[in-house]
Amino acid sequence: MKTWTRRGVLAAIVAALAAPAVAQLVGFSTSPMTIETADGRRHAFTVELALTDAQQTQGLMYRRSLAPDRGMLFVYPVDAPLAMWMKNTYIPLDMLFLRADGTIINIIENVPPQTLDSRPSEGPARGAVELAAGTAARLGIRAGDRVIHERLGGR
Repeated sequence: MKTWTRRGVLAAIVAALAAPAVAQLVGFSTSPMTIETADGRRHAFTVELALTDAQQTQGLMYRRSLAPDRGMLFVYPVDAPLAMWMKNTYIPLDMLFLRADGTIINIIENVPPQTLDSRPSEGPARGAVELAAGTAARLGIRAGDRVIHERLGGR
């Protein structure tokens, strides 16, 4: 009986440790994205695309780092009020909420990791971009600037 109990405990520990790895099994494709500021500066990024419900639910969960030129683009089928959270997200982020044409509606900067607080768009949005915290300030990205990507505005 002791052997069975030890095996059961060991199996439970392995399952608990594997849970984050299982959540990371959702795959993401990548593509280029550009943010153009009001003064004409262009900043290039490589973004992972969160297009399915599973991808959008996972987002950047369990990541320990995010390079300064990387991010995640969330695109939804219709405009609607959006809200993001930081559940199981270990890195602080900047969140940019977007209109269908890629115009940035609002930016929430330096969102702290692992919080369940809802971070909303300021009106209906078609998508969002998550970048490493501090990126918007460092590059001078503001509401009204444009995200250029093939999934936004047909570009």
